[in-house]
Amino acid sequence: MSMTKEQARELLHGSDLRATAPRIAVLRTLAEAETPLSHTEVVEVLGVTDWDPATIYRNLVKLRDAGLAPVVSQVGGIDRYALLDKAEDDHHHPHFVCEDCGKVSCLPIELTTALAVDERWKASIQGATMQLSGECPECLEVAHKA
Repeated sequence: MSMTKEQARELLHGSDLRATAPRIAVLRTLAEAETPLSHTEVVEVLGVTDWDPATIYRNLVKLRDAGLAPVVSQVGGIDRYALLDKAEDDHHHPHFVCEDCGKVSCLPIELTTALAVDERWKASIQGATMQLSGECPECLEVAHKA
């Protein structure tokens, strides 16, 4: 999803956060990402800037604390952030981590909603963090070609 600077400013102001240049840049980076991003990945995507990695980290924490960019994956002990999308029900869907390349990908929510569980477990399963691991399609393709 693409986000303009003005949309980022509005979102930040709506969460009582100042719209600083690094915060807008981090927010827009998360908005454009197709997968959850770690601090290191956000720094890499931003490239050369006037901000040091600590500034980027502090802004990720501010966005997380404001509820705009929750940690949606902690594979390998690394926090990965995603822009909250109200349409996605707080980013509660399964994730897949590739054991070869380390990429974390979002999977369809239907994987958890299709689980046959009794009513007692339904809300727990739907609100749980589900992380699958294995080889992603790209790595499998490379392995089969070798």
